[in-house]
Amino acid sequence: MSAESTPGPGIPGDTGTNGPRHRAKGRRRKPPTRRKGLMVTAWTAAGIVAVGGAGAGYVYFKLNGNLKSVDIDQALGTDRPKKADNGSENILVLGSDTRAGGNKKLGGGTDDGSARSDTAMIVHVYKGHKKASVVSIPRDTLIDRPSCTDTKGKQYPAANGVMFNSAYSTGGAACAVKTVESITDLRMDHYLEVDFAGFQRLIDDLGGVEVTTTKSIDDPDSHLKLKAGTHRLDGEQALGLVRTRHGVGDGSDLGRIQLQQAFIKALVNQVKDVGVFTNPKKLLDLAETATKTVTTDSDLGSVNKLASFAGGLKGITPSNMHMVTMPVAYDPADPNRVLLQKKKADEIWKALEDDKPIPASATKGTATGEAKGVVSGR
Repeated sequence: MSAESTPGPGIPGDTGTNGPRHRAKGRRRKPPTRRKGLMVTAWTAAGIVAVGGAGAGYVYFKLNGNLKSVDIDQALGTDRPKKADNGSENILVLGSDTRAGGNKKLGGGTDDGSARSDTAMIVHVYKGHKKASVVSIPRDTLIDRPSCTDTKGKQYPAANGVMFNSAYSTGGAACAVKTVESITDLRMDHYLEVDFAGFQRLIDDLGGVEVTTTKSIDDPDSHLKLKAGTHRLDGEQALGLVRTRHGVGDGSDLGRIQLQQAFIKALVNQVKDVGVFTNPKKLLDLAETATKTVTTDSDLGSVNKLASFAGGLKGITPSNMHMVTMPVAYDPADPNRVLLQKKKADEIWKALEDDKPIPASATKGTATGEAKGVVSGR
């Protein structure tokens, strides 16, 4: 978990640029007249919602004591986009690639004391909480990061032309949220984070996730080797799948995102198919793991609040989840980096602001990976 986490309180198209390094900032939103499976949210919904039926005070306080949260609102202050008033919510979901502790063996690399947002998604839950749009943000996107203050009060200057995932390594959760809000001009109502070790334990507690691969995957870097066919992935294999980029496709981060999105849908199906919502023991096992491994914003930093929030999401099915990648184009100066296609991205942010479906035109002609269709669920 991130070092700044503290125990919770209570319970190729138009690039939209004028050059290889020029990226305009997101528009400033006018006060609206009216006005996010879901990787961490799905696990949380599966586990935390059990608490309400558990009944035992010991279990409640034990789980409540496990939770960690960060006070995003205090760190960011009032200079933020307005909250929506139409019943929708935006959730920033991050997967942290810290190599500290047990994560070094799982993630590889060096424990240099830093962490990056290896996976980032904006989850927009529409009014009524029956549908959601998920926008994956490529970690290799070059952006202009705003100045920010972390939850300990340390300030960081703005930086131009830096990778998106550096926002988290610079100023933690608060800086990541501020960066996303500056790009989208959308208020992030909640924040959820999970790390390598937590992801693995959650999948193992769930009993694995069944996927079908149309191609063999062999990636020593992510410790994953699968033949084409149907597999029930355990936690380590699932982690390898959502991290692999060299074992299949074109080796790009965009291809990895395609694998991640396919796995999320398989995961949401698995949560429903194994009956976790009607199995008290499995629910409590998941709740125990989830509360130990998930970091939230302080508004969700208690079991009651997290249970209420998660319970409101369990009606969302894979068929009601629209998953896209933030529109980008490859950087002419560096094929390993991508640039925001601002005009197309603005179509997405405007649709979410208005609580409407994302138009197909927003992602047409944008850069994509070559791993689409390689992985599917049941």
